Amino acid sequence: MDAKERIKKDLELFEKNIKEVKSIKINGEEEKILKMAKNYRNDTQYYLEKKDYLTSFGCITYAHGLLDAIRLTHNLIIEE
Repeated sequence: MDAKERIKKDLELFEKNIKEVKSIKINGEEEKILKMAKNYRNDTQYYLEKKDYLTSFGCITYAHGLLDAIRLTHNLIIEE
């Protein structure tokens, strides 16, 4: 899988996970984190279009981390 395909796959996973977060009640601070995650997702798409795959991958990775923090707090991720 090349970088572009990997980033697109990560974008799809982000969209799946963001739908999961929409199903729970989040507080004001978590709203800020969610907004940041969405902004990083948008940055991912911007850099992907510019063919700056390294920056794009960094952005989607950060977006996942922010989103996962919310998901972990609400027990949507099961740690093993």
